[in-house]
Amino acid sequence: MSAPDAPARRPRVGATCWAIGDGWIPPYGTGDDPTLASHESLCLLNAGPDDARVEIRLYFADRPPAGPYVVVVPAERVRHVTLNDLDDPEPVPRGTDYSAVVVASAPVVVQHTRLDSRQAANALFSTIAHPVDTLREDLR
Repeated sequence: MSAPDAPARRPRVGATCWAIGDGWIPPYGTGDDPTLASHESLCLLNAGPDDARVEIRLYFADRPPAGPYVVVVPAERVRHVTLNDLDDPEPVPRGTDYSAVVVASAPVVVQHTRLDSRQAANALFSTIAHPVDTLREDLR
């Protein structure tokens, strides 16, 4: 048992590999407001003490995978990545089914969101991606 004034042990939050089964960026939207454009995004939470290098790979039914798309999430920060904006190594296709695997150098939490603004009544969904791994013993 630790002393009453000892700092609490910081838990590791997240995983280093995540899967997203349903990806699809609507091919168009309605209205002129760019904040309401149809899109998909990932919210990446890095609650740990080290920066996380995150690689996103997309998998398709009828072509080879795309990626990796690389982003960095600084330690103890959150980063929102709009998939519509990714273009290196290639733009993410609109109106095409895909799945994604997200691999990080440090544990992160991945939330996946889609805004479909093809109709005047917008549809928004958000879900936590599926964590594929558990933390290795040497990271606990």
